[in-house]
Amino acid sequence: MFIDSHCHLDMLDLSRHDDSLDNVIAAARERQVEQMLCVCVDLNRFHQMVGVAQEQPDVYFSAGIHPLYVEESPFDRARLAALARHPRVVALGETGLDYHYSKETLEQQQASFAGHLQLAGEVGLPVIVHSRDARQDTLRLIREHGNPEFAGVLHCFTESLAMAQAALELGYMISFSGIITFNSAAELREVVKAVPLERMLIETDAPYLAPVPHRGKQNQPAYVADVAACVAELKGVALEQVAEQTTANFHRLFTRCRAPGE
Repeated sequence: MFIDSHCHLDMLDLSRHDDSLDNVIAAARERQVEQMLCVCVDLNRFHQMVGVAQEQPDVYFSAGIHPLYVEESPFDRARLAALARHPRVVALGETGLDYHYSKETLEQQQASFAGHLQLAGEVGLPVIVHSRDARQDTLRLIREHGNPEFAGVLHCFTESLAMAQAALELGYMISFSGIITFNSAAELREVVKAVPLERMLIETDAPYLAPVPHRGKQNQPAYVADVAACVAELKGVALEQVAEQTTANFHRLFTRCRAPGE
């Protein structure tokens, strides 16, 4: 089976699926995608996000503040700690740094990221990290504020092999999205080849970044199977091996998440 380790089900345009999340889940099931992690970007939207998918037993959630939302959703330690106790929250984030779109909030982003990392160590949860054009600061803050026992994942990875290797040394996993299928992603595909399968996750980041052959469509969890197929081809292994290993990796990282049927 496959797991979509990072999606935003609450951001899907359900009018494309007969206004039903059940149809999205059914499409995922048809492609052997059995679990999904629905990721929070704004604490003000947390309960709305959970409400969209709470009836789906194999959807889990995170709680956190995306770096592009730090102004409208400032870091609130007590509030985040309370949400982390939700029975289906399995991670903090996504948090991190984005200097590509919003370098003017650099200080707020760094403070929020540091706060997530510190709290994650206290509550025993992994961290979902967004990093764009902020390689040095991302790694520095992880070293300064992270707890090695509760590391996390660099999601939707698009950075250099050197950054991937540094993150692996810090105990982090690397998650690849549909970007690896893009014609423009030759350098990133080399990173996929180099990252050990035992330290890798796969994701859609739906509704964004639909992989080939679905470019131009709204992304959805079903398409994580296409990401897995690309990984299998790049690493020269069977698709079943990618499915089994990335699923095992997911449950090793997100320990609160139970396998289907447990």
